[in-house]
Amino acid sequence: MKLKTKFHGEIEMEQSNIITFEHGIPGFEEEREFIILPFEDTPFSILQSVKTAELAFVTTDPFMYFKDYDFTLPDSVVEGLEIKEQQDVFVQVIVTLRDELSKSTANLQAPVVINKVNNQGKQVVLNDRNYTPRHELFAEAAAERGV
Repeated sequence: MKLKTKFHGEIEMEQSNIITFEHGIPGFEEEREFIILPFEDTPFSILQSVKTAELAFVTTDPFMYFKDYDFTLPDSVVEGLEIKEQQDVFVQVIVTLRDELSKSTANLQAPVVINKVNNQGKQVVLNDRNYTPRHELFAEAAAERGV
């Protein structure tokens, strides 16, 4: 099927690649179907709405940037997404890219959790004061380099 996207123009996609968010994404509850597209030559992906071409979120793998990032999903989320094994889970976080890339932030407080087996997804708001919606994406790497 053809899909109009924000960053990739019109693309051909498989129905089987659609990720269903039963209750949408917070703030976009009416948007329930998304796909993940690569953002070529970058560590980022695009979480693209199937229904609305202009609705797309830049995402990334939080574990690439935050080695100590760790959380436990509430039982209600595990049951709702029908997660059976930890390896069936794919985690992304929404990124806000800034003109000065080093100022870009990641929302570690609300990761996007996807069951790769059944393509069910949910943005999960964590009750953990260690994580905020605006963690500097490159701060840990800069600290390791002593910058």
